[in-house]
Amino acid sequence: MHICCIGCGAYVAGELAREFRVKLFFYNPNIYPEDEYKKRLQETKRIAEKMKLDLIVGAYDHKAWLKMIAGHETDPERGGRCRLCYRDRLRSTAEKAVAESMDYFTSTLSVSPHKDARLISKTGQEMSGRYGVKFLDRDFKKRDGFKKSCELSRQLDLYRQDYCGCEFSRHET
Repeated sequence: MHICCIGCGAYVAGELAREFRVKLFFYNPNIYPEDEYKKRLQETKRIAEKMKLDLIVGAYDHKAWLKMIAGHETDPERGGRCRLCYRDRLRSTAEKAVAESMDYFTSTLSVSPHKDARLISKTGQEMSGRYGVKFLDRDFKKRDGFKKSCELSRQLDLYRQDYCGCEFSRHET
């Protein structure tokens, strides 16, 4: 399961653990500044240990991410920059699922009301076809998922950021 932050990830992982053996995949080259990336990763490690979940950490190459989204720096949230970012993170998650011999891959991205769940679904299905691993297609914000993730964050005293992660979304808040 791709995880962008543990605030949303703890809730989704708990829900999925009822049906699946969950492994967390922290791959977020979009997060800026690097201190923010490290803060989110440390919090993810802490909760993964507490919840007894395996955690795989992907490479952090923010410069490569900036090259990938070049020309989309001024796009609004849910625009072309986000489409490229979803694609990169879901591609990497599908590749990791194949490398780890997993039956499914998914992402916590859809728990956020700021994310385009239909586009995440479409991109996940595309990566599923490309890599031959099933995409667990769920809109995790349904049935008050986002609200529940916020409540669980308070209960676990989790750090919750106030922006998506990239420097461009940071300026939108």
